[in-house]
Amino acid sequence: MDPGAVVTVVGLLGACLVALLLILLARRDADAQRRRATEDVARIRDDARALLADAERRERRVVDREQDLAAERTALAELERRTRAQADALVESERAAARALDKAERAAARTLADAERTARERLAAARDEARAQLEAVGGLTEEEARAELTRRQVEQATNDAAGQVRRAEAQARRTADARARRIVTAAVQRLAVPTSSQGVLTMLPLPSDEMKGRIIGKEGRNIRHFEALTGVNVLIDETPDTVVLSCFDAARREVAQVALEALMSDGRIHPQRIEAAYADALAGADERHDAAGHDAAERAGVDGLHPELVRTMGQLRLRSSYGQSVLEHLVETSQVAATMAAELGADVDVARRGAFLHDVGKALTAQVGGTHAAVGADLARRCGESDAVVNAIAAHHDEVPATTVEAVLVQAADAISAARPGARREEVDQYLERMDKLEALVVAHQGVRRALAMSAGREVRVVVEPAEVDDYALPQLAVSIARHIEADLTYPGEIKVTVVRELRASATAG
Repeated sequence: MDPGAVVTVVGLLGACLVALLLILLARRDADAQRRRATEDVARIRDDARALLADAERRERRVVDREQDLAAERTALAELERRTRAQADALVESERAAARALDKAERAAARTLADAERTARERLAAARDEARAQLEAVGGLTEEEARAELTRRQVEQATNDAAGQVRRAEAQARRTADARARRIVTAAVQRLAVPTSSQGVLTMLPLPSDEMKGRIIGKEGRNIRHFEALTGVNVLIDETPDTVVLSCFDAARREVAQVALEALMSDGRIHPQRIEAAYADALAGADERHDAAGHDAAERAGVDGLHPELVRTMGQLRLRSSYGQSVLEHLVETSQVAATMAAELGADVDVARRGAFLHDVGKALTAQVGGTHAAVGADLARRCGESDAVVNAIAAHHDEVPATTVEAVLVQAADAISAARPGARREEVDQYLERMDKLEALVVAHQGVRRALAMSAGREVRVVVEPAEVDDYALPQLAVSIARHIEADLTYPGEIKVTVVRELRASATAG
């Protein structure tokens, strides 16, 4: 046999075997897929049966629910019908009751009108009879009796009202005085400031006896030139080791002090050097104003001031009121006002700022017309201060109404700083003039017999004529005198008015 044919036969046989194997594998896969498809079909059929059964159950439930709703709708319609019938019956019964009530009211009204007419007639007859009897017994006509009764009722009402007013004022005064005393005491106790009193002398220590001769100069040339240039009297031999500068003008005295300190520090003292030191002292005035203003604002706890306000405040270190330094007074007033504002729960910053700036206008009254309160308020407004601060400045002497609690606190702090012991002093002739004016002002009131000023003018006792002023008029008279004093008299602190009425009766047995 040909070997090639054998190889061919073997190849064909192998190909047949491979084909048979492939056919067997394909048939097995087909059988597996057929089984899976059969199983899937059976599972889908079971799911469809379950869904169909569930749909049938839901449909039965829907049908049952529709039947229940129909039954409920039928019952509701029946209930509405019955309710409508009952409402119709109720409306009809109400109409009947209203008709019956209307008839009863008309009948009652007729009966009441008849009764009132009868009573009115009987009352008129009784009144006429009583009037005739009263006129016959009392000897007064009806108009006279009515006028007398009205007068007595008005008098009684006035006395009752005056008594109520006195009791209310006494209660309010006790409560207000106690609280005000507590607040003022707390503010003053927390404040520790030295008593500031401005004089007309400035004392400078001499570094050595040799400096005394230099200041005097040859034949008094230096001291005479210094006094002529500064307008200040220089006293050397009055106090040992001390130079005294005397002048009523605080600004001149300060310039002379700065110039003399510079001369003593340099040691060279002659007319040309005196003129140069005086010119430097004059040129440095603005810097001293700024430094004093910043220092005062820092001590008072006030920040953010306009530079013009700071310089103006610094100028007040040279001003005094009744011997009290105005700048020190402003620092003290701001601290007192801030403490009282904290006690009352008011705005501490506004009270502090308004109190610190309330007398700033005193530095400008020589250049600008108007009161220092109005000038200071205008300056503060131009420098960007708030309306509350401007009102506190303008109202601290009652020139305009105070619109805030802080403005009233500024007034109180100003009075406390001015009235505390040692803060201010007054000349004897001015004091006597103020006392005489106070007593004359009080005596001018009607019914006042005598007035006596006491406690350095902080209290006035008023004795009235008992025949002209009764007990009920005493409170009104005291208030009237107090308002008159506030309007026409300038005084530090406050003045207490006490009105005394004494009625004496005497008889002689013989």
